[in-house]
Amino acid sequence: MKLRFEQLPNHLQQGLQPIYFLSGDEPLQLGEAADAIRAAARAQGFAEREVMHVEAGFDWNTLAAASNTLSLFAEQRLIDLRLPSGKPGKEGGAALADYAANPPPDTVLLISSGKLDKNAAKAKWFKALESTGVTLQVWPVEPAQLPGWVTQRMRSRGMNASPEAAQLLAERVEGNLLAAAQEVEKLLLLYGDSAIDADQVEQGVADSARYDIFELVDTALLGDTARVARVMEGLRGEGVEPILILWALVREIRAMEEMAWEVEHGQSVEAVMKSRWVWQKRIPAVRAGLRRHNQRRWSQLLRRAVRIDRMVKGAEPGNPRDELLQLALLMAGMRVV
Repeated sequence: MKLRFEQLPNHLQQGLQPIYFLSGDEPLQLGEAADAIRAAARAQGFAEREVMHVEAGFDWNTLAAASNTLSLFAEQRLIDLRLPSGKPGKEGGAALADYAANPPPDTVLLISSGKLDKNAAKAKWFKALESTGVTLQVWPVEPAQLPGWVTQRMRSRGMNASPEAAQLLAERVEGNLLAAAQEVEKLLLLYGDSAIDADQVEQGVADSARYDIFELVDTALLGDTARVARVMEGLRGEGVEPILILWALVREIRAMEEMAWEVEHGQSVEAVMKSRWVWQKRIPAVRAGLRRHNQRRWSQLLRRAVRIDRMVKGAEPGNPRDELLQLALLMAGMRVV
C-alpha cells in the first residue's frame, strides 16, 4: 500500500499495518512520519521498542533473530530499523523480502530510509514490503508551494497567517522545512494562537545577522548608497560570511531580472509584484529597483555576482567583500569605477 504524507494521520486511526517503509531526503516530514507511527504504536500497546542501525558490517540476521524472538513473548514490540543509505544490498534485500513474506504477529517493523534510487521501486524487497505493509515517500516542498505549507502549518497550531506573512516566512527559511517549523513554533510562543501578519514575522523570525542582510538588499533597491555602505560595514564587523551576503544579493538580483523581463513584455509593475507575492512593506523598494534598472542591467549584475562567487571560492583573485560592496552600490544606482 502506498501512502502520501498527508494521508498518514487518518490511516493510523484505522489501525497499524505490520510494516512501514518511510523514505526520502526531507528530514522534517520523514521524522514526523516516523514519530506519528511510533506514537500510534505506543497508544495501541506496542510498549517495547528495539532500534537497529544499518551501517557497514550490519548483520541482517539480527532482524530475523529479533522477529523469531518476539514470538516467544506476549509483549507487542516495535522494531525501529534505520537505513540511511536507502540501499539494503543483496543480503539486506533478501532479509527484508523474507521478513515481509511472513511478518511475526504482535510486531510492527518501521523502516526509515534515505532517498531511494530510481531502481528501488522495481526491487523484489521493495515490492514485498509494499504488498505486506505501507510505503511512504516524502519529497522536498517546492519553493512555489512553501507559502501554502507555512499557512497550513500555522493553521495546525491555531494561527492564521496572512498571505504576506506566509510568503515572508517562506523566503526567510529558503525551503528548509525544519527551519520553517522551528520559526512557526517561535511565532506561536511570541504571539500565541492568533492572526499573524508580515510585520510580526519580520520581528520574530531569523537571527539578527540574516535580518541585516535582508535590510542590505532593500536598502540597495531603494538607492540609499550611503546606508548601503554602513550596513555592509556592520555586516563585516559582525563577521557575516561573504557567501551569505552574496546569496541574499543574488537571490534578489535574479528575482528583479525576472520581474523586469515581465514588465518589459507588457505586464504592469503592480501585476508583476502581486503575482510574486511582494509584501506591502517591500513594494517601494522593489518598485524603485525596477524603475532604476532594466532586465539587461539586472542580467549584467548577475554576471558580476558569478565572478564574485568564484572569488569567494578561491577560483579567481580579488577581495570578495570589496566586490560585494560594489555590487550592492551598483544595485543602488551608483557608478563604480
